[in-house]
Amino acid sequence: MKKRRIIKVVVAVLAVLIGLPAAGVAGLLLWDGGIDTDPRRELLPGVRLDLRTAVTRHGPVEYDLYGTEGPVLLSVHAGLGGADQGRLFAGWLQKDGFRILSPSRPGYLGTPLESGRTSEEQADLLAALLDELGIDRVGVLAVSAGSPVGYAFAARHPDRVWGLVSIGGVSMPRSSEAGSSLRRTFLNTVGQKLALLTAEVSFETIVAGTLNETSTFTEKQRAERVSYIMNTSHVREFFEAMFSTTFPYQQRWAGTDNDAAQARRGGPPLERVAAPTLLVHGTQDGDVPFDHGKFAAERIPGAAHHWMEHGDHLGFWLGPEAGEAQAAARAFLRRHAPGE
Repeated sequence: MKKRRIIKVVVAVLAVLIGLPAAGVAGLLLWDGGIDTDPRRELLPGVRLDLRTAVTRHGPVEYDLYGTEGPVLLSVHAGLGGADQGRLFAGWLQKDGFRILSPSRPGYLGTPLESGRTSEEQADLLAALLDELGIDRVGVLAVSAGSPVGYAFAARHPDRVWGLVSIGGVSMPRSSEAGSSLRRTFLNTVGQKLALLTAEVSFETIVAGTLNETSTFTEKQRAERVSYIMNTSHVREFFEAMFSTTFPYQQRWAGTDNDAAQARRGGPPLERVAAPTLLVHGTQDGDVPFDHGKFAAERIPGAAHHWMEHGDHLGFWLGPEAGEAQAAARAFLRRHAPGE
């Protein structure tokens, strides 16, 4: 999940803004966008948030904790995300006897960036959160830009991790640009509202724009995937929920910019990851290239992998291959969870 995906969608509807009269622009600026920020909102049927904040020795952390019994799974969210996205992306496991702990990483939603900028600082923050909540050991589900934090947590706190699953995870240094202040201003005010309006008028445009940025599909493959998402009710419902977890932009920009800055610093300490590890990656990932999955597989001792043939960055949740990939990850977590 990256802001460049959203930028492409916004650019596609920029002409609409240019053509609006001044009164229309003013009205758009005054409109609140209809964004639901209720900390206890329902993301999907049966997937409801209950956001809280813990004050740890490293700073405050916003989090959601689902369930009261069973092994704990720590969901480390992607870029432009937060605890809501972490909760959503781990929702496929909520009927498997796991408690699901979904924190907002620093710079996202209710967790200030000062609580930890580097992957190492964020890993230590997560360990402090576990201490506050009285949780000893966890399985880790890390996604995309959250994977470096998941890797660092497993490397720095090996006694607290019983298993690690990384999905579409960043594992190598990346060059990226934070974007101009003009672009940021546009996205923070009008841009996010135009994206929401575009979704209301033509949700298919949002889906297609997302796939342009998260896949290396051919035109034919992209059209087939758009059709699959639009016409498969539970998949479309998930996409709509995922789309909502990128709003409001301004509460996620600091963390997204920080992720980009950290990705330029260097890769995570893969060789020091000792926990049982499963790497899941799509061979046609257009956001975090497949090379990142192969790179991690070559360096994490004993790592297993599940490569999604023709899968894109979001195929684990939105593709026809999702059921098989989730079954592989579920079996891995059950095999390594305490008491199993």
